[in-house]
Amino acid sequence: MLRFEVSVEDLLRSRFALSPALDLCLLLRSLAGQDRPLPRAWASRLLPAFERLRRESELNAALALHNPRSGPSFVAPPPRGLNQTWADDLATIRATPLEAARHEITTHATGASARDPRVRAVLDSPDAVSRIAEAMDRAWHELLAADWPQLRAICERDVVHRVGAIGEHGWVTTIESLHPSITWQAGGIEIGHFAHVEPVHLTGDGLLLIPSVFVANIAAHLSDPWPWPRTLVYRARGTAALWGEQEAVPRPDTLTALIGRSRARLLLALDAPASTSHLARSLAMTTGAVGDHLAILRGAGLLVRARSGRSVLYRRTPLGEALVGGTG
Repeated sequence: MLRFEVSVEDLLRSRFALSPALDLCLLLRSLAGQDRPLPRAWASRLLPAFERLRRESELNAALALHNPRSGPSFVAPPPRGLNQTWADDLATIRATPLEAARHEITTHATGASARDPRVRAVLDSPDAVSRIAEAMDRAWHELLAADWPQLRAICERDVVHRVGAIGEHGWVTTIESLHPSITWQAGGIEIGHFAHVEPVHLTGDGLLLIPSVFVANIAAHLSDPWPWPRTLVYRARGTAALWGEQEAVPRPDTLTALIGRSRARLLLALDAPASTSHLARSLAMTTGAVGDHLAILRGAGLLVRARSGRSVLYRRTPLGEALVGGTG
């Protein structure tokens, strides 16, 4: 069991962030068979390009730095916030001092793949950082970039939901909702999934909380204290529906007959408040079409909207909830 000792100051300093680089690393590990396999449809679509990149680029050198439990920090730098982009991460990766990269390469590149002559030549080269960064950039653009808007929208909606839950129910309930193995006990966060280790004191620095669609259905802890802060990576709400592991919602046959397929999809998708842009990205619809349908649903008394910071969030009214509940 892993336990975080948490103070009030820690809670005040805890924050959410998105990490494109971390999700890329998790995706690459899944495609390489180092982590939980991707759903069949995604694997079938991505594996041909992944295998081609392994032949044509230095991607195998980047993969040699990973194992199922850990990887180097310099290829997945800690994110600064919710607006983190791949361009931000790539710039940080490329700026890694060679000496710092060498230290992590020595620590992590210990498996059989690191002994391959081609891989070893890259890892031992004076331009190892730039060659690994270039391979990861190609992998991003050929494997993840096209899907990232939809995946990012899922993670952003998760954060909106969690922040709302903090305001309504408090930190304890919100933290425990991240994963079934997480409990709040006597002023600390306990994660039963991990082997027993000494309690970790946050010392007023708080937790970094990162939703991901690629992390396995567990809460993950990045234990390296530098440059990463103490971090929990958890599975974003909506991931199961994305992977087709379960129906996202009951089949809305009667609801579709009543209000139309697109409006039914939107109403069913609003299990947590979301903005027009989030809904458009997650449902692969145009922003204009989503806006038009939301206006009609709102006019019918099924939705309300409220401003949250710079965003306008929509949520179901009691009438909308009743209508959705009746589709089951």
